[in-house]
Amino acid sequence: MDLKAQAAAAALEYVRNGMTIGLGTGSTTSYFVDLLGEKLKQGELKDIRGVPTSEKTASRARALKIPLVSLDDVPELDLVVDGADEVDPQLDLIKGLGRALLREKIVESHTRRFIVVVDESKLVPKLGKKGPLPVEILPYAAKAHVRWLNTLGCRAELWLETDGTPATTDNGNYLAKCWFEDGIPDAYELAEKLAWRAGIVEHGLFLGMASLVIVAGQEGIRKLEVKQ
Repeated sequence: MDLKAQAAAAALEYVRNGMTIGLGTGSTTSYFVDLLGEKLKQGELKDIRGVPTSEKTASRARALKIPLVSLDDVPELDLVVDGADEVDPQLDLIKGLGRALLREKIVESHTRRFIVVVDESKLVPKLGKKGPLPVEILPYAAKAHVRWLNTLGCRAELWLETDGTPATTDNGNYLAKCWFEDGIPDAYELAEKLAWRAGIVEHGLFLGMASLVIVAGQEGIRKLEVKQ
């Protein structure tokens, strides 16, 4: 079992009968969805409902016969399991390279517990040190939004497919990627600037949201929680 699968299996230990669970998007979370489907098939778990964060996850869950409901239909989720692109020592996250950041953030804002599953390569000393920050933007005046993003101390580009067309989300929006040469100096300040800017729909900074981070490494599983 590779590291991503190990992290996903460890998260499954927190699932109980009757739970409504947010299902994240990405390679690590796909292992969790597969394992959850198998547990349901074998009768080891019952009365589970899933709320998917993307059409891709929804399709995978349906194929595994995991019952799905809308976030509109439930007052609160018991649990959300999702991956991350980067995790810093404070358990703040960068997410969204799976193109589902807006729906992920909505779902993860409506849960009692948000469990993050990663392999040890995702741990960073500072957010933005490993890769780009994804930002969801409106298609209208997309180049203008990217031009503004470049004023934030980063190198921003419109996210393009291999054929040169803009990458789009399930919401029909475009995506930009923002690279910070030395990492993001102040993630909370940046998040606030992005939140107030017209045309910026959502960003991949998930700050103060994770309840537990399960890290799979060569020496086994570690469980990280925010220090009180």
